[in-house]
Amino acid sequence: MNLPKNIGTLDRNIRLAAAGVLILLGLVTSSVILDILGLIVLATGALGFCPAYTLLKMDTTEKKEG
Repeated sequence: MNLPKNIGTLDRNIRLAAAGVLILLGLVTSSVILDILGLIVLATGALGFCPAYTLLKMDTTEKKEG
């Protein structure tokens, strides 16, 4: 699966940290919804691709000029 990257480095790092927090909170509170949300955020951060960004025509990758 070769998805185009539309998530930059800072955005990915924030998503990965947020995913960890969401998954941990989901486990502590027994909330399946938080766990699922955490897994979605983890997947988008790991892949560097966000379908919502595509729909909104957003891109946070660092573009090289030249």
